[in-house]
Amino acid sequence: MGFRAETLPEWKLWRTRLQAKLKQLTGYNRLLPAPLKPRITETVDCGDYLRQRVEIQTEPGLFMPFFVLVPHRRKPPYPPVIAVHGHSSAGKLSVVGLPFNDEHHRLIQAFNYAYGVEFVRQGCIVFCPDARGFGERREKGPVTLLGSSCGILNPAGYPLGLSLAGMWAWDLHRLIDYVQTRKDSRADKLACVGLSGGGLQTLYAAALDDRISCAVISGYFYGVKQALLDCVCCQCNYVPDLWKYADMGDLGALIAPRPFCIETGDQDELNGSSGLKNVRSQVNIVRRAYALLGAPKNLTHDIFNGQHKWNGVKSVPIVMKHFEESKARRKQ
Repeated sequence: MGFRAETLPEWKLWRTRLQAKLKQLTGYNRLLPAPLKPRITETVDCGDYLRQRVEIQTEPGLFMPFFVLVPHRRKPPYPPVIAVHGHSSAGKLSVVGLPFNDEHHRLIQAFNYAYGVEFVRQGCIVFCPDARGFGERREKGPVTLLGSSCGILNPAGYPLGLSLAGMWAWDLHRLIDYVQTRKDSRADKLACVGLSGGGLQTLYAAALDDRISCAVISGYFYGVKQALLDCVCCQCNYVPDLWKYADMGDLGALIAPRPFCIETGDQDELNGSSGLKNVRSQVNIVRRAYALLGAPKNLTHDIFNGQHKWNGVKSVPIVMKHFEESKARRKQ
């Protein structure tokens, strides 16, 4: 089911079929909705923004905690950004720059992890959730705050026809439901951004929901065989049978024609054995989709000098430009 469309009708048919297959294989369509029941449990003034801790129900009896960063400057409603964490992050704590010890502080600095703070200081309202298996949502057992329960949760879901990729996408889509209820958040446009495992979550969430109008994937976009199958990676990367149908570039092509920035460190060991060649093989698939849809300028591949980390040099301005352009169109 790789992307091979040459006309718009072929693209529409391909997109519908691959999205349906993706929901089936990930178990997304097996999950059950429930009332959100939002609850703000804490509010902290961080100087130039407020930090709220909020909980919502994403499935019956299952609650997701997240931080909301609300800017003091400008007037609401603010442009919304969902900023998703990756591995070794202590969940949402890294994205909001809230270290719990010296080791965590060094990690936040090394990976440039506090991109949630970066966006709130641009005037956005930022939503930073704990993914299942991380932060406050770790399974019971000897898993440290900088660790995760991926190795428990994903294989446990397989016999039920579930996967973490599907569960994470579902939770982010329920978070969007909540974002759209807030009067201090714009309802017309929404960006989703993430580093590493946060890029994984952004990829699946944006591929399956057009309400994500702009996406940034950092440190997670490459040919699956080299980067995920030829090496030992975390369980959360795997969806049974998925890679028989599509590669990562095909999932990225589902995001077209929306603004999409891919960040790649040229020294990132996760790129695979052939490095940037492996990454470009997938970006080129996405380029073909954007070209077919007449939106080649909406795709940006930012290759920067460095290791596995969030860059933000091009991606943050791309997100802000998207919000400004949509605001200008609304005024016309």
